[in-house]
Amino acid sequence: MWFRPAVGRRIDVVTGTGEDAIAAKRLLRRRLLAARAAITPVERAAAAEAIVAALLVAPTVRAAHTLAAYVPVGPEPGGSVLLDALRSAGHPLLLPVVTRDRRLDWARYDGALAESRWISGLREPAGELLGSAALGGVDLVLAPALACDLAGHRLGRGGGYYDRALAALPPTAPIVVLLHDGELLDDVPSGHHDVRVTAAVTPAGGFQPLAGYS
Repeated sequence: MWFRPAVGRRIDVVTGTGEDAIAAKRLLRRRLLAARAAITPVERAAAAEAIVAALLVAPTVRAAHTLAAYVPVGPEPGGSVLLDALRSAGHPLLLPVVTRDRRLDWARYDGALAESRWISGLREPAGELLGSAALGGVDLVLAPALACDLAGHRLGRGGGYYDRALAALPPTAPIVVLLHDGELLDDVPSGHHDVRVTAAVTPAGGFQPLAGYS
């Protein structure tokens, strides 16, 4: 199968299970990252505006009170407008803080960010750490992804941070990923530790429920 990224270049996707899936994920990550790097700043900004607009009107997001989100880095969807737009819409936000043992803790976003102590180039809230269990008190999670498929399989960067953290999430809380156009695929290689997501948001497609969404 294949997808057509925003820059218009065809990319083949190899799927599989076990060791084949691990290799397929690595290959797909490289291709997706290369496609994202080719998106111009103007295209990124337009994509971020479209994604945020779709999020703010989505009934699932509007019905949620406290959200967990993330700080977009570089070409990640959402850009610099994501967090303040959600906060201005009245959503209290929890953002991840990487700990010394490379796990995710959480802190409230008050409008300010500081450099991460442990991950170069990453910005985090500098307030009180609430503990990993704080994720159990949110109504919806916006999770980073390089791609996902129509069944809700999410492809991250390979660190496993979010798959471990999402274990604390209530089973009824939706998990939503933000993607560039062309990153919602028919199939994504997956493993048994991968946590499925319930919806994806793209600039052209808006808020799109995935298989198993309720």
